[in-house]
Amino acid sequence: MAKIKKDCNIKKSIANSRTQDSAAKLIFGNNRLCSQFLRDYSGIELLKNVQEEDIEDMTTRYIPMFTEERDSDVVKRVRLKNIERAADGIIRSGELYLIALLEHKSAVDYNVSMQLLRYMVYIWEDYEKEQEKREKGISRTKDFKYPPILPIVYYEGRADWNANVCFRDRVFLEDVFAEFVPDYSYKLIRLREYSNRELIDNNDEISFVMLIDRLRDSHEFKSLKEELPDGYLDRISEMSADDVLNIIARVVAAMLRRRNVSEEKIAEFTEGIKERPMGVLFEDWDSGPDEELIEKGRAEERKNTEAEKKRAEKAESRAAEAESRAEKAESRAEKAENRADKAESRATEAENHVAEAENRAAEAEAKVRELEALLAESCETR
Repeated sequence: MAKIKKDCNIKKSIANSRTQDSAAKLIFGNNRLCSQFLRDYSGIELLKNVQEEDIEDMTTRYIPMFTEERDSDVVKRVRLKNIERAADGIIRSGELYLIALLEHKSAVDYNVSMQLLRYMVYIWEDYEKEQEKREKGISRTKDFKYPPILPIVYYEGRADWNANVCFRDRVFLEDVFAEFVPDYSYKLIRLREYSNRELIDNNDEISFVMLIDRLRDSHEFKSLKEELPDGYLDRISEMSADDVLNIIARVVAAMLRRRNVSEEKIAEFTEGIKERPMGVLFEDWDSGPDEELIEKGRAEERKNTEAEKKRAEKAESRAAEAESRAEKAESRAEKAENRADKAESRATEAENHVAEAENRAAEAEAKVRELEALLAESCETR
């Protein structure tokens, strides 16, 4: 744990510090809801009987691999019971562990396959290091194996998910080099792929939370209210533990914030969910969030957005002016440098002329001395 804390300090650029509620983080962070999610929606037979006591949250261990924007990603270790497996040619029963890597997306991400591959390699390397601490050299033995990882993308956006689920499709010439390219697919679970009726029929807390999480306006809320069978909400309320009811309240609060409902109204609307019948939650909706307040919130948001846009335009204008001034200053500096070069060149030429003049003067002086010497010699001869 001390090493993890150290890694977090070292890797502040990728550490996760966001505190705002994410519905996906709330859902998958709870082992009971996570076990229901894996049973109902993974489509894997081995997970049909997984229970909350079979799940261990490993997210904190892997915080360094998550970036700031990915505060809703979750890593779970899932115990698979009564598995028959072969080892050294012997069939025996035992326990295996599956790593469930749950990635939340609210918009299409075309590079999520690479993102998940990085996570998977990080997890496998961590597993290898742990095993090496227990038995040095074990990872280089023939029978050493890495735990299976189930990468799941939980997508709650409205647009169609048209990103490839297979990593190989992100590589050039994948057909030519297919033998040498990592090839895996992630499990895509689209929230809006399920109808209200399908979610209701699962009759558990995770499906109810997903029903709430997909709501975007009062019309959808009222439509859902009409579809719910008698006693459904009371059954959910009775079967839910306090921590799950608390999550339901927080998911509802997150949904209302998306509608720009005031915090006062949110508190009023979600207050006491754990103490009163769940049906009251929907009965209060008709008299709850005020559409006028919602529209006022939207108007304020538009106003803030426009103000931010104007500030950005001014900042861009100032940046352009600064860049123009910098270019002019650079031009002046270049001209000054050219003038200095020319002056230096003229000075060099002048120095060369002086040197030439001095040389000619020296030669002239030498000739004068020579002539004087000849004249003196002539006079002596006479």
